Amino acid sequence: MDDLIEDAGPAGGPGNAPEFTVSEISGAVKRSIEAGFSHVRVRGEVGRLSRPRSGHVYLDLKDDRSVLASVIWKGVASRLAHPPEEGMEVIATGRLTTFPGQSKYQLVIEDLRPAGAGALMAMLEKRRAMLAAEGLFDEGRKRPLPFLPEVIGVVTSPSGAVIRDILHRLRDRFPRHVLIWPVAVQGEKCAPEVARAIRGFNALPEAGGPVPRPDLIIVARGGGSLEDLWGFNEEAVVRAAAESAIPLISAVGHETDTTLIDFASDWRAPTPTAAAERAVPVRMDLLNWLRQQDGILTRAMAQGMAARRQRLADLSRALPRPEALLDTARQRLDIAASGLAPALRHRTALARGRIDGAAARLTPALDRAVAKKRLALGQTAARLGPQTLHALTRQGRRDLDGLARRLDPARQSRRLSEARARLDDLAARLARGTETALATRRDRLTNLARLHQTLGYTETLARGYAVVRAGDMPVTTKAAAETHPALEIEFADGRLGVTPTGAPPKPAPKRAAPKPDKPDQGTLF
Repeated sequence: MDDLIEDAGPAGGPGNAPEFTVSEISGAVKRSIEAGFSHVRVRGEVGRLSRPRSGHVYLDLKDDRSVLASVIWKGVASRLAHPPEEGMEVIATGRLTTFPGQSKYQLVIEDLRPAGAGALMAMLEKRRAMLAAEGLFDEGRKRPLPFLPEVIGVVTSPSGAVIRDILHRLRDRFPRHVLIWPVAVQGEKCAPEVARAIRGFNALPEAGGPVPRPDLIIVARGGGSLEDLWGFNEEAVVRAAAESAIPLISAVGHETDTTLIDFASDWRAPTPTAAAERAVPVRMDLLNWLRQQDGILTRAMAQGMAARRQRLADLSRALPRPEALLDTARQRLDIAASGLAPALRHRTALARGRIDGAAARLTPALDRAVAKKRLALGQTAARLGPQTLHALTRQGRRDLDGLARRLDPARQSRRLSEARARLDDLAARLARGTETALATRRDRLTNLARLHQTLGYTETLARGYAVVRAGDMPVTTKAAAETHPALEIEFADGRLGVTPTGAPPKPAPKRAAPKPDKPDQGTLF
């Protein structure tokens, strides 16, 4: 600029300085600043921040005394690993230039990085607090993990050791169908690819699609520095994990590494291997548990059946004798059967007598009716003229002939014979039905008698039991047996007289063998 601005003339004189336009002065200043500050690194705090629709980023870098206007062009802004945020301390690399339209200078930023781990942690804490305030980390919105998922979706790098560890662990514990969505796990592509993978798994159709929809998603990555894991702290990844309708396990880094996706996921695994262990149970443990439950169930069923069998046996011993149940019914049947035939004969005789009586009363009544009609006709004829009398007589004779034909004794006798035939047929049918019913009931009684014989105490004696008696009375206790000088024990093949210890023997009286249908009662042992 020394050649553009020469020294002025004496004070108060017009001087010989040349004249320049505003654009010339602005261009000279622009060239001077760009030549002296073509590559600078500036440390400061991000102040005012603006992102217009053009995609460029306008911001201020400031410290405690000054402010430097800065701009990040659209192409550079899309490649930044850490987009600027207000209040963030950064180190900006770029060049100084001027903006002639406003007579100001500004820094064109070509690279922007946080000023150390402290700045990243401050930005991370600020973002965590913002997302937590929205409720994305609430415990109430987390979904339970499925016990045994059919399909597991894994979001990770396909070339790292992480996917091999997960597949190996799943194969050892419980093999499942695994879908791998390959993504970049660090760098500027990490966050958008991970978010797109989570939303892509959720967009798959639940049934009938060419690719099965996972029942569980695992987002995994190995350990690394804070900068390496920064993609999993991005807001897009956290929101995608919180919006996932499929339960999600976060397995990013080692146990000491913490990222924001861990707070939004449904379960955080300290390592990718731990995520695989949490995703599926051990198959052999499940098989052992099933065998144990099967044994418990089998023992319980066996014990229940034995208890019910014993209960049934106890109740069957308390049932009364079958004869006691059947005697009354058999007696009622015999009484009804003995009175059925006489009753039928009596009913038939009564019906036949009523028919004969009606037939006996019918002929005199007809004769009296005809005579009465003839008398009335004669009286009427006496009052009428010859012609009228002749006509009435002719009409009356036709009427009388018709009545006579209708009241023909042969016809009435035929109708009476038909009625007797129908009555005899009904009586025969009644007799056959009664005989059939009696035969059915006899068969039922015979079957019940056989059942009683089978369940009688003689059959019990055949199974190895015995009846102890003292005379005609059964003995059921040891104390009662000691009070009798002689006892009799009945077996299936006969009876045996015994003498209790300390008592003189006494011959047992001879008794007739009990009838099969009415056994003596005693004590079985």
